[in-house]
Amino acid sequence: MRTNKSDDDGDTMQQELPSRPRPSLMLGPEPKHLAPDDEDDALVFLRQALRHATEHLNEPEDEETRKAAVEELRVWALDQPHLNARTDEWSLTCFLRGCKYKQDRARKKMTNYYEIRSKVPEWFHQRDPTLPSLVFLPLLRKDEEGRTVVLIRAVIHDPYKHKLSDVFKIGKMLVDLLLETDEIISIYGVFAVIDLSGVSLGHALQLTPPVIKKAVHAWQDCYPVRTRSMDFINAPIYVNVVLNIFRKFMNDKLKRRVHVHGKSLNSLHKVVSPSILPEEYGGTCGTLQELRDYWLEQAVSKRLWFLENEKHKADFGNTANPD
Repeated sequence: MRTNKSDDDGDTMQQELPSRPRPSLMLGPEPKHLAPDDEDDALVFLRQALRHATEHLNEPEDEETRKAAVEELRVWALDQPHLNARTDEWSLTCFLRGCKYKQDRARKKMTNYYEIRSKVPEWFHQRDPTLPSLVFLPLLRKDEEGRTVVLIRAVIHDPYKHKLSDVFKIGKMLVDLLLETDEIISIYGVFAVIDLSGVSLGHALQLTPPVIKKAVHAWQDCYPVRTRSMDFINAPIYVNVVLNIFRKFMNDKLKRRVHVHGKSLNSLHKVVSPSILPEEYGGTCGTLQELRDYWLEQAVSKRLWFLENEKHKADFGNTANPD
């Protein structure tokens, strides 16, 4: 149970953590993805996150009830062999949290997720963690609301040298890696900061409406993680021309979470504390190169895991009992 226990004197005893479907990076020997500074604070942070999951994501407080919800989704997934879905407790928990424990929504999102992995092979097949387009960089500390802040630097992608599909591929790889290893992202979601400095006509020309439609579909309909905010910084004057195409495919909730900032870092610092930003963005938490080196090392260490997980995608030649 997640409720606090009290002794006979009425003093609140330290809350015990329930059994976890997936160990959090926060509890590892080198806790990187932390808002707090030490492991004791990390345990407090995790307890707060679990309370948030109960209060805001409809996660059952009782472990038996929670596991029953997971098992219900697992039974459904096993009855959809064409999806080739993962049915481990952790993966299913992510989809349930991402859909506030509504079984019908979780089933739809799982279907979308495994189908897009098959339908868009340029994003999900032959996943090489050493691809040059490491545009997506999750920060190593959470923001004040527990969200994972992901810095997206468009200028890293050279549209005349690199394929846009590789940008989306490495981005999806990092999100999958976060979902696999960091429990907090499944609870508090993602805050995306998109830096448009250096963006050229070549970048814009690669973002055709079909590509934009697939990107938005992946964010809002497929991945079991909520996009809590999308903040564009260093935006050129014509940014709304492109954003209006994105908005065309967004639901109303995601549209309200899109914000455009000017070129002042002060505007960014109002929504993301400098204490978690790299130095290049007026922060005090390391450098961009250190961030890039860290995530490259993490991704390369999971090379075999990425290859193994490529099998989890829909097989449209096997449509037994599809819903």
